[in-house]
Amino acid sequence: MNWLTNFVKPKLSALVKRKDVPENLWQNCPKCGSMIHHKDLRENLNVCNSCNHHFRMSVQDRINLLFAKEDTIEIELDKISDDPLNFTDKKKYKDRLKEYRKKTKKDDAFILLETKIGKSKVICGLMNFAFMGGSMGRAVGGAIVKGAKTAIEKKCPFIIFTSSGGARMQEGIISLMQMPRTVAAVELLNQNKIPYLVVLTEPTTGGVTASFAMLGDITIAEQGSTIGFAGKRVIQDTIREELPLDFQKAEYLKEHGMVDIVCHRKDLKNNLATVIKHIT
Repeated sequence: MNWLTNFVKPKLSALVKRKDVPENLWQNCPKCGSMIHHKDLRENLNVCNSCNHHFRMSVQDRINLLFAKEDTIEIELDKISDDPLNFTDKKKYKDRLKEYRKKTKKDDAFILLETKIGKSKVICGLMNFAFMGGSMGRAVGGAIVKGAKTAIEKKCPFIIFTSSGGARMQEGIISLMQMPRTVAAVELLNQNKIPYLVVLTEPTTGGVTASFAMLGDITIAEQGSTIGFAGKRVIQDTIREELPLDFQKAEYLKEHGMVDIVCHRKDLKNNLATVIKHIT
């Protein structure tokens, strides 16, 4: 009986039981409704095969896509004290930082690199949306200032990839002060005639849009990216008018002169290399 129970029964059960299917095996495209297998989506750079809808891309996947590992060095960011306001909402801000640091293996929402695009050396900053929605606090502001100073020192272009919900509310007025701080960093680049490029990705909103994100010498946006300050619904409720369906999308901003280039993700590296070669 033991042999039947312990050996035969489990074998038979394994044959007839339905295996669990992982929940993230298929992705539903929010634009065209197509069901996309996760492997196909990854192979196509997180872009829908049917309608070219650009899904958000993780910061590490973007680094792997654009930069050769042997040409890339991560620049260590300056250490700052956490939680300047001793802020607590549903949980302590210090606990939130610990949680996201453990999750992302990064200290904050910005990664600074010395790397190459094509044959050109560049300093590149990337906002990490996985870290508190890419929100901008003192650490992000300080990283942008450091990136600008490093670009001036190395005499090479400074590129920032934006992906953010805006200022970090847990740092209050200190977070808002990063807006003029980053604008001053861009002005420093201008004074030293260092090219400054911005690549706007999904989403770029709030105080980030209202500061360094819209000050590039050349501004590039990924196809279909949401770019704006206040949310569309908030604006509609304020002005009491219906806004266009593509309002705050990259294509709409290009049409109205706020973006220079809108490009597909697969063309981004070549476009950046061409622009940098031209302006340097």
